[in-house]
Amino acid sequence: MIIPFFWMIATSFDESAMLQISFPPSFWPKKASLLPYVMTFRNIAMFRYILNSMQVTLGVIAVSITSALAAGYALSKIPFRGRNFVLLGALATLMVPFEVTMVPTFFLFKMLNLTNSYLAFYLPAVNYVFGTFFAKQYFDTIPSSFRESALIDGANDLLICVRIYVPLCGALAATLVVLQFLGVWNDFLWPLIILNSPAKYTVQVGVAMFTWDRGMQQMPAIRMASSCIVIIPVLILYLFLQRYIVESIALSGIKQ
Repeated sequence: MIIPFFWMIATSFDESAMLQISFPPSFWPKKASLLPYVMTFRNIAMFRYILNSMQVTLGVIAVSITSALAAGYALSKIPFRGRNFVLLGALATLMVPFEVTMVPTFFLFKMLNLTNSYLAFYLPAVNYVFGTFFAKQYFDTIPSSFRESALIDGANDLLICVRIYVPLCGALAATLVVLQFLGVWNDFLWPLIILNSPAKYTVQVGVAMFTWDRGMQQMPAIRMASSCIVIIPVLILYLFLQRYIVESIALSGIKQ
């Protein structure tokens, strides 16, 4: 698993790989240099693409996590008729691949005049079914007596969710943030379809389109350097939040 990443990093620092890659692969730079990275930032608008991806990713995370926590709390703690049917119906949508709904979703946003807009990322994030199920399982591990006591004191469910249950979900929120960040940051197909302005390209689409248009697909070092740059934000986030991921997965499998 580590060998491809190590080879990618080594090639990104290898000035001799600017024109062609060596075969058999070399796992150490033959001519170590920062030139591939300099050329990457000089020829590709990396800062613009990274800022675009950050805007899309953080917006999707804010919308999806809020929706998942609210829906998970409702399905776990609020008794209402048809609760299990709603949960099963939501989970059933996970069995439908994105490729099936991609074209009708695109035409829907086109009819709404929302193509080439980041709203095309934020609005679908309201329906974060996996996060809802994960949050529901996590809320099941928190005693319902907290809600009952708060209701006796006159609090409503919105206040109970925000003031009592959400502060107890740090590990859950960290896990969903990492999973959503990884998925949205690395997404290529949907941004490629919905965005048509280079100024709004996310980093995945921007790097791919630029390297193809400028003929840089024949410059392995620059391609590897851009790939390393794209990985850095995800790696940093995961290293800071990995302990919360383990904790949330362990707790979400415990039943009261």
